[in-house]
Amino acid sequence: MSRAKVISIFNQKGGVGKTTTCMNLTAALSIDGYRVLTVDIDPQGNTTSGFGIEKNDLDKSIYDALINGQDLREVILTTGFDRLNLLPSNIDLAGSEIELAHMSQRETRLRKVLDPILEYYDYIFIDCPPSLGLLTINALTASDSVLIPIQCEYYALEGVGQLISTISLVKKGLNPKIEIEGVLMTMYDSRTNLAVQVVGEVKSYFKEKVYRTKIPRNIRLAEAPSFGETIFENAPNSKGAIAYAELAKEFIGREHVK
Repeated sequence: MSRAKVISIFNQKGGVGKTTTCMNLTAALSIDGYRVLTVDIDPQGNTTSGFGIEKNDLDKSIYDALINGQDLREVILTTGFDRLNLLPSNIDLAGSEIELAHMSQRETRLRKVLDPILEYYDYIFIDCPPSLGLLTINALTASDSVLIPIQCEYYALEGVGQLISTISLVKKGLNPKIEIEGVLMTMYDSRTNLAVQVVGEVKSYFKEKVYRTKIPRNIRLAEAPSFGETIFENAPNSKGAIAYAELAKEFIGREHVK
């Protein structure tokens, strides 16, 4: 029985497109026929509300699974896509860093929680908080790889050294198999010299890990979550939708080469 590949979407900088990428890449993969689970491990719960779930009305969330050992089958929700499920989050998770700090095997709790359901999915994507706390460490410890979104802006590479050293520490101490899945350039505007320059810098740092597909600056991408929709529901013919559909194909293409 094959098991799901688990991928964290992570950058400790906020506003780089983690949640947008998590929602729309998982939706694109499910449209292409893959069984996907999205795990929202950010206390802000933006991925959860982005899928149209009223996070404040949840009976159970990832918090219950992580802290209280709740059976995931009672927590996972369906979405508007046949093959895409969601493990939701809400503000309950905000205090979990403190609770986790006092628990045994605190860095591996998410891995243990996900283990029984790995056989039911092809891919599991984890939307991480923009911080380097225990929730992120749990996500990285549970993951096979990390997808890093980087915004096309000044200081794009600021903090990347810290991000890489965090991944290295996790690899050394908690999860020897973790690798960088790929680096995704977001909010790209080909008309500006800056965007082209930033892509060049990121490519010189990450080499072939950088995806050819770039996610454009697109107002529809920014608006879609406020309607509780992915870009494929909100504006399926937009540049943003086309870009995420292309990214899904490039992602799968790389998987087949491995």
